[in-house]
Amino acid sequence: MESKNRPDNTNLFRLQGLGVTSCSPLGVRGIELLSPAKNLECGLAAINHGADAVYIGASQFGARASAGNSPEDISALVQYAHRYAAKIFVAVNTILTDEQLPEVEKLIWDIYNTGADALIVQDMGILKLNLPPIALHASTQTDNRTVEKVRFLQDVGFSRVVLARELLLEQITEISAQTDVELEAFVHGALCVSYSGQCYMSQANCGRSANRGQCAQYCRLPYHLLDADDTMLVKNKHLLSLKDLDQSDSLEEMIHAGVTSFKIEGRLKDTDYVKNVTAYYRKKLDAVLEGSNKYQRASAGKTTFFFEPNPEKSFRRGATDYFLHGRKPDIAQLNTPKSLGEPIGKVTYIGRNFFEVHNGALLNNGDGLCFINKQGDLTGFRVNRVDQQIASSFSNGAGNSGKNRVQIFPADMPRMDVGVFLYRNQDQLFEKILKGKTAERKVGVRILFEEVATGFSVQLTDEQGVSTQLEMACDKQPAQKPDAVNENIKNQLSKMGNTIYEATDIQINISSPWFFPASQLGEWRRQALEKLDEARTAAYVREPKREAVAATFPVDQLTYLGNVTNKLSEEFYREHGVAEVAYGFEVKAEEGVPLMYCKHCIKFAMGWCPKEGYKATFKEPLYLRNNDQVYKLTFDCKVCEMRISKSDAFL
Repeated sequence: MESKNRPDNTNLFRLQGLGVTSCSPLGVRGIELLSPAKNLECGLAAINHGADAVYIGASQFGARASAGNSPEDISALVQYAHRYAAKIFVAVNTILTDEQLPEVEKLIWDIYNTGADALIVQDMGILKLNLPPIALHASTQTDNRTVEKVRFLQDVGFSRVVLARELLLEQITEISAQTDVELEAFVHGALCVSYSGQCYMSQANCGRSANRGQCAQYCRLPYHLLDADDTMLVKNKHLLSLKDLDQSDSLEEMIHAGVTSFKIEGRLKDTDYVKNVTAYYRKKLDAVLEGSNKYQRASAGKTTFFFEPNPEKSFRRGATDYFLHGRKPDIAQLNTPKSLGEPIGKVTYIGRNFFEVHNGALLNNGDGLCFINKQGDLTGFRVNRVDQQIASSFSNGAGNSGKNRVQIFPADMPRMDVGVFLYRNQDQLFEKILKGKTAERKVGVRILFEEVATGFSVQLTDEQGVSTQLEMACDKQPAQKPDAVNENIKNQLSKMGNTIYEATDIQINISSPWFFPASQLGEWRRQALEKLDEARTAAYVREPKREAVAATFPVDQLTYLGNVTNKLSEEFYREHGVAEVAYGFEVKAEEGVPLMYCKHCIKFAMGWCPKEGYKATFKEPLYLRNNDQVYKLTFDCKVCEMRISKSDAFL
């Protein structure tokens, strides 16, 4: 079921000025691939590899404190992206102090003046500032899990809401059916074990707030799991460290559920990651959108790739579709928070200075391999030399048919046993490919060359319907080789060179085979393309800020979970019907309250869920311990949530 009132975001161009027309189809929903950018270089790579939009951090006040960018770099990215009708969203999504608000207001005006398309925010105090007419997106840090919360954000002026990662497909469908705001969903990348915006462990332990972009990632540490009698149930495992999200096989379902924007996590990732993962999802989405009369790409330009993208070759802790299709027990990566990479196969023989593995993929000298040792730790080593030996087809232990037998000579021989499973977490050849030119993005242009009374004209119409016409007055002379005239015209007009355009169709309408010097046709083409550039720039329209309407917050009492850390935020909630507003954990750290709220449940993951019929053989409460850090686990089985609080037990 889809919301009938959802706004159409695909009609990016409008009639502006003489000679410019737009004919983007109405009633067709634009589907957006949204990629991360740590910096300008990553942002440009994302656009070149097919992103319809890019999100990037401002110079400060972003939820990734180490990924800030100057207004100059954001402006450069905006100008480049808009050439493809792609959008740039800037994150200012931390919670703020009273002293920071004037600085944030100035920063937001600076962002608006770069030409950026939207602002991603968490702190509701921002809505009380003197804002430019820039579209607002509600960050996932605002904890958007219910119809009531999303509808409220829609009504107070947000154009888009970034959904919580933990939602079921049915919940997304329900939210979409009862709201008319754009919905954005994460589909790939790192997962926080806590609901976004509801984690205070880092703040409690070392004063580094996740809500201020400074998370110390305590969820990635190893823990012992103990019962109330101090019995060791699980020893030294990464019980809170989740696998990475991968919902690439569910894109069509999510589109039908109402998702408009598909978001790749990774504002701390490098350019190679952005290239590879963006390309992978571009190909996946294009396959879904091909031939559709209901959905289309949200930006312009067809991307050609010069490599085969593979997300297993970028940073990856394994993969899970999380809760999209229901709860699963294996969403945590218990052995390591580091990247495992792509599965290779099992070791079948160990020699003095080499070992053998049956493998379907060719390994390279210099590759990085890793495995989980007997102690449960990740062990890695570098390949010094590889000997490939072709053999008959057999299973490689990864669910695929192997096609070669490989002898691997490591730089240093690791201690391992026959049967250990290997992963490749660094592919030397693939990384070399990514350093070169890996993609090209071109905007399709139809060309009409025709004769007019005073000479000739060149009409260019891009794939989104923006059209310009260049008329050239000149004398007409018969060609000495009439049969070659049309071919000459097509050849010269199709030479788009280093521009962003490619000719998809050329029509010629002339009364006689006139003579056209190649240089003259080339000059007309150059002038016509310049005119099209100007027309596209003039026709691009930023989405305005959504008008707010009367709205009441879903609850009338706000605890520390509301993350209120300034007076304007408090005023905002009181104006919208909240009678009691508690200040956030960063301002007033309450003792004994949960530091994490998690849909991930350790008891379920271990097969100990009472709702599944398990009869406990241990005494609760359960505890997590890492050195002198001890946390108490409580379980709300009615809503299937696990909560983690600090504890002094066993110290």
